Amino acid sequence: MSSWGILGLLLILILLRQPLIILMGAVTVFCYYFLPDPPLESFHELNSIIGDLFFAGDKEILLAIPLFIIAGNLMTHGSIARRLIRMAAAMTAPIPAGLAIAGVFSCGIFAAISGSSPVTLIAIGGLMYPSLTKAGYPSQFSMGLLASGGTLGIIIPPSIPMIVYAIMVGVSVTDLFIAGIGPGILLMSLLMIYSVFRAGKVGRGKWDWKEVIASWKEGFLALMMPVVILGGIYSGFFTATESAAIAVFYAIVVEVFIHKELSFPKIPKIMAESAEMLGVLFLILILAVSLNKFMIENEIPQNLVAKMSTMISSPVTFLIGVNILLLIVGMFMDIMSAILVLAPLLAPMAINYGINPVHFGIIMIVNLEIGYLTPPVGVNLFVASGIFKQPLGKVIQSVAPIVGLFLIGLILISWIPEISLGLVGGDAVAPPSP
Repeated sequence: MSSWGILGLLLILILLRQPLIILMGAVTVFCYYFLPDPPLESFHELNSIIGDLFFAGDKEILLAIPLFIIAGNLMTHGSIARRLIRMAAAMTAPIPAGLAIAGVFSCGIFAAISGSSPVTLIAIGGLMYPSLTKAGYPSQFSMGLLASGGTLGIIIPPSIPMIVYAIMVGVSVTDLFIAGIGPGILLMSLLMIYSVFRAGKVGRGKWDWKEVIASWKEGFLALMMPVVILGGIYSGFFTATESAAIAVFYAIVVEVFIHKELSFPKIPKIMAESAEMLGVLFLILILAVSLNKFMIENEIPQNLVAKMSTMISSPVTFLIGVNILLLIVGMFMDIMSAILVLAPLLAPMAINYGINPVHFGIIMIVNLEIGYLTPPVGVNLFVASGIFKQPLGKVIQSVAPIVGLFLIGLILISWIPEISLGLVGGDAVAPPSP
């Protein structure tokens, strides 16, 4: 009866178009008030929720989310994106589809700095799209490539969705960041190969050593940012949270004092923009942590695992089913909502089938990354339509072949765990071959 009550409450709130914060809050209160045995007699006994909010807000890793968002916004308002594009274009000039490959490379590097797909698409796509079309690349190809390249922001570390998954499931953020390198390179490589096959006949450029040297001088500090951030994390010199603070400091020093593309009076406005993005997200996150704590204490995931074990007998069947589920979910839910709601339920099931939780986190994020490119709520589709000033239908057509490529990448990532775990150093538990 309680399960039907939760489903009914969710359905009513969805039909009323309530925001996620209302949905999470209502479900959390419902669970605490009606599901305990015996049920609570009054709302005064819900003090445990308040305690859980403090428990959730007391996690150091939470600080990494606002800091990475601030760093990304600082770089979007500065000149780092433009400098990265110039450097990439100079290096790839003589390669078939060189400028398109430069766009993919720029998306990958900027994604490693900002940790956000929409920010990557806005920063790189807004600059690269006019350059690609002016150079003779088809408009539809350019749109699809940049809209898809923008999604690399959530799989190439540092990644805000990875931080949220780590909080909800209880795995190492550093391990997730390391695990994202292989899949990120794989998806970037697929985009580059696609560029060569689709636009390799567009006229090549020539080596211009003066331009190469000038672009490296201009863009070296921008390129060093992900090296400093990720190198420090992977070497153990500082934590993911500390790296986020260093990213903000680095961005301010480089953009204000060295590049001089950003003035101090603009920084408060950038901070305010970041705060608007974070206010609701943090409350949703700590409500989700409270709900997750309740489910664990009442063994809801364990009971779900037991029931699923009677229906699904092998890791292969589980992976097929969960990939289909996540692809569908990605079409209708944003990535944060999906991780907050589904990760605490699906991760214990994956562990039960012998799938490493870090590997499963990468699988989940890649599935939801594809959701950025699928209607009806694909975020990058709407962002691309806005910045490229093209109808949504044309943007959807432009990304369709790349969605197929990303599905191939998803299959490889799901069934070859070494792609994700090869650099982590943990046990790579692979499902048996179908």
